[in-house]
Amino acid sequence: MFLQLAHTKTDLFATSKSFALECYKVTRSFPPDERFAMTQQIRRAALSVHLNIAEGCSRKSIAERKRFFEIARGSVIEIDTAFDMAVNLEYTSPDKLIVLGQYLVSTFKQLSAIINHE
Repeated sequence: MFLQLAHTKTDLFATSKSFALECYKVTRSFPPDERFAMTQQIRRAALSVHLNIAEGCSRKSIAERKRFFEIARGSVIEIDTAFDMAVNLEYTSPDKLIVLGQYLVSTFKQLSAIINHE
């Protein structure tokens, strides 16, 4: 925010930020009894994706950068699985997850491309 580093201008950073914000938005409608369970888990993982991308970009070695990007990608998979459960539990519906799904797939593909390239 204040540092204006180069990674904040990348497509991946913008997509992961939008993805995290959409996760927060969608989980607002989850049942109150999930506030400290699935809702928090999804939000924590979504923030982790964005933060691990930022931290990975700050690392000098390729191996270190790749490690942070792999952690971020793992969190994307975790979120995908959590939303599958949320749909099965009828906390949300697939039609309410279209935008989120687009951000999820885009973030996953961009991370995979970076990981496989380095």
